[in-house]
Amino acid sequence: MNSLPLGDQVMDLFDTFDRPLRSLRLSVTDRCNLRCKYCMPEEEYTWLPRETLLTFEEIHTLVGIFTECGVDKIRVTGGEPLLRRDLPTLIRMLAKNPRIKDIAITTNGVLLEEQAQSLYGAGLHRITVSLDTLKPERFKALTRRETFHRVLAGIDAVGKVGFTGLKLDTVAMKGFNEDELVDLIEFGKTVNAEVRFIEYMDVGGANDWSMDKVLSRAEILLLLRKWYGPIEPVIENSSAPAQRFILPNGTTFGIIPSTTTPFCATCDRSRLTADGLWYLCLYAKQGIDLRDSLRMGVLDEVRARILAGWQGRTDRGAEERKDLEQFSMRERFIEIEKLRQDPHLEMHARGG
Repeated sequence: MNSLPLGDQVMDLFDTFDRPLRSLRLSVTDRCNLRCKYCMPEEEYTWLPRETLLTFEEIHTLVGIFTECGVDKIRVTGGEPLLRRDLPTLIRMLAKNPRIKDIAITTNGVLLEEQAQSLYGAGLHRITVSLDTLKPERFKALTRRETFHRVLAGIDAVGKVGFTGLKLDTVAMKGFNEDELVDLIEFGKTVNAEVRFIEYMDVGGANDWSMDKVLSRAEILLLLRKWYGPIEPVIENSSAPAQRFILPNGTTFGIIPSTTTPFCATCDRSRLTADGLWYLCLYAKQGIDLRDSLRMGVLDEVRARILAGWQGRTDRGAEERKDLEQFSMRERFIEIEKLRQDPHLEMHARGG
C-alpha cells in the first residue's frame, strides 16, 4: 500500500466540547508478558486474530491521515509494545513524519534493556516505564512473573543510551503500595525520572477494582506531605493527564487523578487498536472501524470517518463514571462474560 503524501495543510479538528484532536495512543499488540492484577489478571484471553493486526505500513498510513487532522503526539502502547516484532522499524517510519512533535512509548520494561539502543537510534523521543513497586516479592505477587530485575535493568538502560525525560508510572493502590510512595520518588531521582502516581481506574472488567482500593490524589498528597513537608502545584499550560507538583527540594512528580478528579474537559486523546479500531475515549464501549476502508485503499473514507468521529465526539467517560457515585452505582465497568465476547473491551487491547 502506498502511504498518503503529506501535504502542507493541516486542519484543526474539534469535538462537540471544543476539544482538539492532538494525541493518538497507538496500540501495536494486545499481548503482554505480565499478568498484573489491575490490568490482565487472567492467564488466557480472547486474543485479536493475527491476520487482523495492522502492518507497519498500514499504521504509518493511518498516522499520516491523523496528522493531517491535527494529531502531533504519538504514544505507542500495547499490551506490551516491545513484544511487537521489529518495533524500531515502525518508530523509524513515524519519525519521518514532520508533523509529529513527540513519539513516546509506554512499556513494562521487561524487554527494554535489549531494545533501548535500537529504539533510540530509530528516533523515539521518550519512554515511560510502569513500575508499581520496588519490592521484588510484591512485583511477583502483582504480575505473577519473576522479571523484576529485568525491569530495573531496562530502566537503567534508558539513560545509558541517551534518552532524557524518563517517566515512571505507578498505579497507587490501598493495601498494596501506599507505603512506597516516598521510596518511588527517591528511586526516580537516582535514575533521572519523574514519577507519576495513577489512581486505580475502573476500566476493563477482569480486574478486581473497587472504590476502597483507590488511593486518591488527596490521600497521595497527604502521605507525601508527612514526609517532605509543603508541596506546591506546578503552574503550567498543558493538556497532559498528570497534575504536576514540586517538593521543597525541587523534585517534581505527577498525579493522574482520573478516578476522583476526571479531566475530560481537556482530553485531546484517542486510541487506535492494533487491528484498526479507533476509540474516542478510554471508557468507550464501541470503536470506529478504520481497517476495512484502509485495506480497500479508500483513504478518503478513512479521513471522512476520522473527521465525523471527532467532530461528533461527546465522550466524557471518566466524568460519567464519577457521576455514578452519587447513586452508589459505580461497580464493575464491564462483566467478564462480555469481555470474552469482545476482546476490544479490555484495556490491554486499546492501550489503556
